[in-house]
Amino acid sequence: MKYLPELFAANARWAEDVRAADPHFFAGLANLQSPAYLWIGCSDSRVPANQITGLKPGEVFVHRNVANVVVHTDLNCLSVMQYAIEVLKVQHIIVCGHYGCGGVRAALEGPSLGLIDNWLRHIQDARDRHLNFLTALPDNAARWRALCELNVIEQVRNVARTTLVGDAWQRGQPLTLHGWIYGLEDGRLQDLQTSLKEGAELDTVIAQAVTAARSRYMPH
Repeated sequence: MKYLPELFAANARWAEDVRAADPHFFAGLANLQSPAYLWIGCSDSRVPANQITGLKPGEVFVHRNVANVVVHTDLNCLSVMQYAIEVLKVQHIIVCGHYGCGGVRAALEGPSLGLIDNWLRHIQDARDRHLNFLTALPDNAARWRALCELNVIEQVRNVARTTLVGDAWQRGQPLTLHGWIYGLEDGRLQDLQTSLKEGAELDTVIAQAVTAARSRYMPH
């Protein structure tokens, strides 16, 4: 192997270990993909969807991008969502952010980074919607942490507003949206209280989630 032989060797060991534990594992994966979950997460290498949820390969369908953003013109994300909803018939869509997100920090602090500035503008829109609250926080660390949460909540709103989700709900397909955040420092997931099963719930659920997020940082 000319390049990266250590990765191929590690792959071979992994495949052998998995086959030893379950001789039918790979045959099962090759025959069928039927996940119940679509995970929309951050590209950050420290936030692997399967591992942190304890799910096996084949149990979660995954889309990742910088700072777990859902944009209505992003055909990549929308194509993943369409396949997950209409073909795989997932029952849950989870938007999962994480504390310490570099994309959120860049959007918060606003340095010019080149091409990615256009992507981060979507997070800055969320920042600007909550600017008074964020400005009132005591320091940039608190603002960064809070914006990581608020960004997830805003992206759940964006997922709910796609025609893909709206059409699924209209035809009675069971589909629940969720917003979670992951702590790099402790490995724990936190529910941001954005779960909803129909469009009529959207405004109320998002408003309650924002209120709950704000109360964590300004309880009084």
